[in-house]
Amino acid sequence: MASVTYDRASCVFPGSTKPAVDRLSLEIKDGELLVLVGPSGCGKSTSLRMLAGLEHVDSGSILIGDRDVTGAEPKDRDIAMVFQNYALYPHMSVAENMGFGLKLAGTSKAEIKARVDEVAELLGLEEFLGRKPKALSGGQRQRVAMGRAIVRKPQVFLMDEPLSNLDAKLRVQTRAQIAELQRRLGTTMVYVTHDQVEAMTMGDRVAVLKDGVLQQCAPPRELYNRPVNEFVAGFIGSPAMNLMRLPIADGKVSVGEIEIDVSRETSGATEIVIGIRPEQLVDDGTATGLELEVDIVEELGADAYMYGRVEVAGARHQIVARADWRNPPARGARVRLGFDVDQVHMFSAVDGRRLE
Repeated sequence: MASVTYDRASCVFPGSTKPAVDRLSLEIKDGELLVLVGPSGCGKSTSLRMLAGLEHVDSGSILIGDRDVTGAEPKDRDIAMVFQNYALYPHMSVAENMGFGLKLAGTSKAEIKARVDEVAELLGLEEFLGRKPKALSGGQRQRVAMGRAIVRKPQVFLMDEPLSNLDAKLRVQTRAQIAELQRRLGTTMVYVTHDQVEAMTMGDRVAVLKDGVLQQCAPPRELYNRPVNEFVAGFIGSPAMNLMRLPIADGKVSVGEIEIDVSRETSGATEIVIGIRPEQLVDDGTATGLELEVDIVEELGADAYMYGRVEVAGARHQIVARADWRNPPARGARVRLGFDVDQVHMFSAVDGRRLE
C-alpha cells in the first residue's frame, strides 16, 4: 500500500491555453479513501487519469509512496483502475476476466486460480465464475471489474465514476459495498464522482474541484459545516444551501425580519452573500423570519421539502426548506420560517470566500 501525492501537477490539453487541471497539490494518505468531486468539466477524471499515466503532466509531479511516477508508463505504476463502462472482455468468462492481468504478468495458473477464487468469495461472485459478461447484471459486472482490480493487489485503486451506469437502488447498495471493501482491504483508493451525495457517504475525505482548481479538501462533515467559499457551500448538500446576495446597512444585513451583524472583514463592502441550509429554516409559527410562498412540495417518505419564493430587501429569492413530512403545506400556502442566526454562513460578495 502507499500514499499518493500531487505536487502542483498541471495538465493542459493540446489546442487549449487553460489547464484542465491547474497546479493540483493534494496528499492522499496510505489506506485512505479520497473522493474527487465536482461538476462536469472540473478536472476530476483528468486528475485521476494523470495518476494512472493515461494523461500527461505538463508541470509539477505525482508520487506514489516515495516514488516519482510522473513520467512512468501506466503498467509500471502498480495501480489498478475501474472504469465507468466496466471494460470487460465479452469473449472471456468472469474467472478469465478477473485473472487476465495476472496472466499477462506471468503468474502461475495455480496462483491465478487461488487469487481469483479468494476475491470471488469476497465479492460474492463464486457462482458466476463460468459465465460471460453478457449473462450478468450491471451490478454483477461492476463487481467483476472490481474483482479484476483486487486480484492484482495494487498499491492504489482508481475508480472513475464506477456506479454511473447502475440504477438508483443498486447504486446505493454498491457504494456501501465499495466503502466496506476498501476498509477491509486497507488499500489507498482515489474515487471520482459527480454525485456529491455519493462523495459525502463514501469518502474519508472529499476534494472539491472547480475549473481544474482544488477548492477544498476535508472530511465530509467539515465540508458541510464549514465550506471555504460560496461554490463549495452551494455544491455540497442535497438540497443545496440557500444563498442570497443582500445589501449591508450600518454593519447589519436584514433577512426578512431578522437582523444579522456582519463580519468585520466586510468593512467598506456594500453587499454580502448569506447562506442558510434547508434544514435550518424552521416553520416555527412565530411572526419573525421569512414568509415563504410555496410553489412545490417534494415528498420523500420520511422527509419533505418545500420550494418557493421569499422577498428579502426588495428582491425575490428562490428558497428550499425542510417541511414536516407528516403534514406538509399545500402548494400556494404561505409559511413563516425562522432560523438560528448562529447557523448562518457568510461569504464575500466579491470573491466568494468564507467570512468568519
